[in-house]
Order: sequence, then C-alpha cells, then structure tokens
Amino acid sequence: MPDGFSAGDTAFVFICAALVMLMTPGLAFFYGGMVRVKSTLNMLVMSFISLAIVTVLWVLYGYTLAFGPDAGAGLIGNLDYLGMRGIDLNALTGTIPVTGFAAFQLMFAIITPALISGAIADRAKFAAWSLFVALWVTIVYFPVAHWVFFFDGGNGGWLGDRNGVIDFAGGTAVHINAGAAGLALALVLGKRIGFKKDPMRPHSLPLVMLGSGLLWFGWFGFNAGSALAANGVAGMAFVNTQVATAAAVLGWLAYEKIRHGAFTTLGAASGAVAGLVAITPACGSVSPLGSIAIGLIAGALCAAAISLKYRFGFDDSLDVVGVHLVGGVVGSLLIGLFATGHVGQTASGLFYGGGLEQLGKQALGVVVVLVYSFVLSWLLGQAIQKTIGFRVAEDVEVSGIDQAEHAESAYDFTAVGASLARTQAAPVAVPAEKTEVDAR
Repeated sequence: MPDGFSAGDTAFVFICAALVMLMTPGLAFFYGGMVRVKSTLNMLVMSFISLAIVTVLWVLYGYTLAFGPDAGAGLIGNLDYLGMRGIDLNALTGTIPVTGFAAFQLMFAIITPALISGAIADRAKFAAWSLFVALWVTIVYFPVAHWVFFFDGGNGGWLGDRNGVIDFAGGTAVHINAGAAGLALALVLGKRIGFKKDPMRPHSLPLVMLGSGLLWFGWFGFNAGSALAANGVAGMAFVNTQVATAAAVLGWLAYEKIRHGAFTTLGAASGAVAGLVAITPACGSVSPLGSIAIGLIAGALCAAAISLKYRFGFDDSLDVVGVHLVGGVVGSLLIGLFATGHVGQTASGLFYGGGLEQLGKQALGVVVVLVYSFVLSWLLGQAIQKTIGFRVAEDVEVSGIDQAEHAESAYDFTAVGASLARTQAAPVAVPAEKTEVDAR
C-alpha cells in the first residue's frame, strides 16, 4: 500500500461498515414489532429487500454518481467508475483504501430507503415498493450523497464541500432525506383503513426494544466510523452518540409522562432512535455537554411531533416524519448553536462565538434536501401509483398483507389452536384412587 495507508484505520472502518449493515436488520425488527401481526413479515422484508437492490445498484452506478469525480457544480459524480471499474486498489481516501470507503458508504445507501418504509406500513405492494427503492436511490439518494458527503478540496459536493454545511454522518443525506420521502409517500398512498378509528397498536414491544437496541449498537459504526479513522474525532463521535441517545430517552419519557401520564417501553425505544437521529449530523462538531442538550431537545420535540399526523390528517404509520424528519432537522440546525469549533470541525456555532453564519448554512442544507426529496419522492410515488399501482387492494389490507404479498405469516397460530383442541378433546385421565379420595 502507498504511503499514508493505515491498517488500523482500515480495520476500524470495515468493522464500522459491518455495524452499519446490522442496522438494517435492526430497523426491520424495530418496524416489524410496531405493526400489527398481519403485516409483520411485510415490514421485515421491506427493509431486507433494500440490502439486495441498493447493493447491486451501488456497484453498477451508485458509487460513481455519489463519489465519482464531480461532473460540474457539485451536483453529481461522473461515470468514471461505472461497475466500480477503473478504481485504483492502491488509492486512498484519507488513510484507508478507497474500496473500504465505498463499502462503508454503501451501508448508508442501504438503510436510507429502508427508513422510508415505516411511513407506508400495512398498505404498499411489495413489487411497487421494490421499484420505488431502485428509482429513489438513483434519483434522490445518490445525488444528495454527492452534495453532502463528497469532498474534494472545495470542488466537491455543493452543500458540504462548497457551502460549508456540516453533516458528519447523515442528518440531511439520510434522515431528512428519508423523512421527507416518507411524508410524500404517506400522502400519495393515503390513510390506512381504520386510521384514527381502529386500534393499531404494536403487536410485539419486545421486538421493538430488540430493534432499537440493535440500532443503538450499530449506530456507533454509523457515527464514529464517519471519521474514517480510529482517532480522537471518532472517539468523540462515539461518546456524543451515547450521551445524546441517553438524554433523548429521558427527554421523550419526561414528555410522555407529563403529556400522557405514563412511561412506555415504546416511548423509550422511540426516544433512543430520536436521539440517534439528532446527533448523527452533529456528533463530530459538538461537545458531550452539547450532546446532552441536543438529546433532550430532540427527545421532547420528536415525542410531541408524532401527534402532527393526527392534527394534519396524514397517516405516517410508524412515525418516520416525527422521528427521522423532525430529529434530522433538530440535529442539523442545533449545530449552528452548539458547534464548538474544536472537535472535528473548525466552524463555531452561536453559543461558541460563531454568530449566526453556521446556523444559516445548516438551514440551507435542511431546506434544500427536504424540498428536493419531498418533491421527487411525491412524483415517483404518483408515477408508480398511476402505472402499476402502489397501494394494495382494500380486501388485502383488511385481511393482512403478509398472506397476500408473501404467502406466509409471522406466527403459526394453527399449531397452537390444534394443541388446544387436542387438550380439550382428550382430558387427562384421573387415577381411580384419587377419585375415591376426592369423593370422600
């Protein structure tokens, strides 16, 4: 390997990439536990299919569009690396091989569309969803990743490299991007049958807690790995991730207790995810004290934001808008207040003597990505709906999407019923001597 190569940094980033990959199955469990029994498998596989589709597209053209040399104005990469051909195996991104960087960023591309699926749970055709994932990553995610993540000495992406928008690990490119798309699809597909009338409670809170735990675990790779080196910035990102997530759990539960009178396990799991979302863009630019503030604010605001769907009448099934869109906006904007200028970035926020300049840059990134993702996602959703149809038939939605779309069910209740029937039909024989004792 050439001068500057670090085996330690390379091993660290590969481990982090594997952690980020684990987040997608973790998300599947998180979402799968939140839906009703009849939609469990569909929710799991909507996340899982992203692993397959996005991986193939990343190799074919995704990597070159996102991280190929800029094709002009910082908007998109060129086609030099179609099929990932022409990549110099000895080339470095920082101190790691460029192929290691490509593998790490692939995992970001995989989980982002998977996040969207929670907004349209219970009512989307699987084939239509799969087509949407392929089109969305092509038209929306790959360009936005170039805007935010591609750095080339001031000649890279137009948001991050050219205009100084700070997004350490994906607050705009991942969470605002996915949250805005989720809102657009929720509007295109419309409300679930029985929305605001029938109970639609999570069928398995243990699965939800398992999923949130896997997400929390994998998120250390998501955030710390974005330093692309096993160094002090990665260490601070790791600490900030833990601190903000813990604070967000407390913030969400406090709001929940005051507003609804109870501390719920669903609230604790959702608060953790809200904190993880909010600290993602900021973990490389704020202090642990700033992380506490970001976590508390995000936990309370996201808890309050999930009620927006009832107020405005859009059916965001699993609160993608309330957690990912709102959490991403909160975390991105608070960089403009809490950035210290002494972690992994030189820009300072308002509370550290930097004035309002960085806050303005952060607002630019938030608005641009939100509007771009919402508009393109709405157009894609409408095109699919009017051609092959995006929403399942009414009888399928009522009876259960698992059987109709996948010919399976998450739980085999027939075996349980058969066992009960056998028990009732053949009572246990009572010994004669015991019967005599009972009679006496």
